[in-house]
Amino acid sequence: MQIHFHAHHAEVSDAMRKRAEREVLRVAERIPRVVEAIIRFEQDGNVRRVSLTLRAPQHHDLASSAEGRYFGPALALALSRVKKQANKEKQALPKARGRRQARAKV
Repeated sequence: MQIHFHAHHAEVSDAMRKRAEREVLRVAERIPRVVEAIIRFEQDGNVRRVSLTLRAPQHHDLASSAEGRYFGPALALALSRVKKQANKEKQALPKARGRRQARAKV
């Protein structure tokens, strides 16, 4: 999986990037074959915004954004929203079918 970071008028520490990467990898485990994650940090005055997008073939893109005074709480809120979408997507996946048992004819 490729993780892309974008910073728009924002200074993002290495610790925040590592935290975002670790949490996105954890969420990506719930959806099979995630190929790309885009994490965007934006700053507009006192408002910090974090946007997340996860892409997987044959699935809907999971996307969310959140804003706050600091990047930490905004990242946590955006991650919680993506986790909810991942849980819904996981429940929508078709169940793996097991081998049918032969029925005895009477």
